[in-house]
Amino acid sequence: MNRLFHVPLSPFSRKVRLVLAEKKIEVELVEERYWEQDSDFLRRNPAGKVPVLKMDGRLMSESQAICEYIEETCPTPALMPVTPAERCEVRRLVFWFDDKFHHEVTSKLLYERVNKKVMGQGYPDSRNVKSGATRIKYHLDYMGWLLDQRRWLAGDKMSLADFAAAAHLSCLDYISDVDWNRNANVKDWYAKIKSRPAFRGLLADQIPGFPPPPHYADLDF
Repeated sequence: MNRLFHVPLSPFSRKVRLVLAEKKIEVELVEERYWEQDSDFLRRNPAGKVPVLKMDGRLMSESQAICEYIEETCPTPALMPVTPAERCEVRRLVFWFDDKFHHEVTSKLLYERVNKKVMGQGYPDSRNVKSGATRIKYHLDYMGWLLDQRRWLAGDKMSLADFAAAAHLSCLDYISDVDWNRNANVKDWYAKIKSRPAFRGLLADQIPGFPPPPHYADLDF
């Protein structure tokens, strides 16, 4: 059995979960309290981070490396386009969300509001929360600009870029930190991707002490 060591509100874990589900690869989910630096987990990934995927007799870490391994070994349905230029754009946007968006928004909102409490690291830093709430507006506007020109974020077909963005936004939506009325294009895009069967597992997540808002699992918001 394939096994994914993950945290439910980790956007990097969620990205891998979406890819696995889209390709109909069954996996056992093992919740990992990675911040406790358990010796068994550190043997699986010395970096001490989730996700870690056990698949095909090997242990794999780093979400993008995992996703591209899955894409190359299970190419249908395709989540990477054919041409080098198109693939470059997908990778650019994946990095945009996993680096820039994560640093400017996810780490300032999700990590302050949820992770600190779960990990016993104190109270949210109001300056970080305010910064994240300001920066997400810029990112939503940028996504809206992209979707003015394309059906999906990276082009005419859904790709790994969409899953990377949706992984981060779904975590923030769980804690009501996304203004879906800011941009109609982004709201329509998220409704479309949220309705995919691959998203069902994410919408079923329940974090003790942090109930999701009523709209979280509502496909029509």
